[in-house]
Amino acid sequence: MQLTRSELYNRVCEAPLSRLAPEFGLTGTALAAICRQHEIPYPGSGYWTRKSLGIAAELPALPDGIDAIIEITPVTPKPREKKASATETDKRLKAKPVAKTRRLEHHPLLVGAEEHLRKSRTAKDGEFLRPYKRILPDVISSEGSLSRALSIANHLYVALDRVGYRVHIAPAGEDHHRIHIKEQEIERKDRKYGRYHSGSIWGPDRPTIVYIDTVPIGLAVTEMTERVTMRYLNGEYYREDSKLVRSMKAWQLTHSWTTEQDMPSGRFRIVAYSPKRGVDWTLSWQDTESEPLIGVIPQIAETLRASSDKLRVLMKAEEEAEAKRKKEREEEWERYERREDERKIAQAFKESQQQLAEIIESWGKAMLVERFFNHVEDRLVEAAEEQRQFLEERVKLARRMMGSIDPLQFLKNWRAPGDRYQSKYGEFPRPPAAGRSDE
Repeated sequence: MQLTRSELYNRVCEAPLSRLAPEFGLTGTALAAICRQHEIPYPGSGYWTRKSLGIAAELPALPDGIDAIIEITPVTPKPREKKASATETDKRLKAKPVAKTRRLEHHPLLVGAEEHLRKSRTAKDGEFLRPYKRILPDVISSEGSLSRALSIANHLYVALDRVGYRVHIAPAGEDHHRIHIKEQEIERKDRKYGRYHSGSIWGPDRPTIVYIDTVPIGLAVTEMTERVTMRYLNGEYYREDSKLVRSMKAWQLTHSWTTEQDMPSGRFRIVAYSPKRGVDWTLSWQDTESEPLIGVIPQIAETLRASSDKLRVLMKAEEEAEAKRKKEREEEWERYERREDERKIAQAFKESQQQLAEIIESWGKAMLVERFFNHVEDRLVEAAEEQRQFLEERVKLARRMMGSIDPLQFLKNWRAPGDRYQSKYGEFPRPPAAGRSDE
């Protein structure tokens, strides 16, 4: 089959690679490789999830380039050979040279991750790395075990990618959160990680997510801790079973003492969880003596696929419960707002009534002043001519100093209840009349 570069871009923007690839006789991984070879971007699982939920999502733009013809050759499965007898098999194995082991591909999410993880804040020997970068794959490890941690993460991510489930770091706009990952290999009531048993373990700001169809699942790879005896020696803590402590004489340990701490063990755990708030769902797998963690990764991928239906039901139930809680919060808030409205109405009436009483009291005092001036003016008639003009000027000045005594002016300065507060739920109620009950 032949397609131009722009035609292939249009096709991969219409459907997920896992659904489109069988039309070309390819796997999703093979079609993705062709797209990368010709610099054709394709939407990830997050885009199809948002689209299925009716959320706006942008398609990646096609970079400028020559619109070349791309030849797509279907992959034809090889016919099965007949089962050979044991003798023929032995001859074939002896004659056939041993094939080189195929190198595992490097997942793009882990490209450059090791450098950033090793660029860490100061960590004591054996403690977990604490990188400066906050947006990284969810891989927690000590420095000595980092290579194995990245190998486990790479096997897991590639295994999921091969069956069409892309692993990525959750975008900033998605409402996904990372749960607290328990690091103890054997869970205990107390926790003694760090010198003062209160050390915090680094974690990325955003969870690492894989979508199983439309269901998001968080993934974390963490090195587990074990309870070990530590010896305080010359200002530092060393494992009791370390070569340095075992090589010392008894007299050299006279002024040292021991304590217990949780230290990275070199063994790992994979944790799958729901990144949706309120959904309590987790699964975990860890290293055992009989089988290392990498050996169960195919089983992990299958378990995650089988768990998607159950997780979808839990997410839907949480969405319904959250909608109910939101409605209850809104109703409670409205009740609170109505109580506050009633309180503010009563307060406005009280303040307005108090101000009116003060105005009436002030006007009563003003009337005493008015009577005083009227009496003074009556007496001015009897005053001598040479003093009358002087006293009249004094009366005018005194009246100006006392201000207006007009009752309408007093009432103009009064703030009625409606001027103080406007009710949010209808007209401002009238105060009940004295001596009359509401009908």
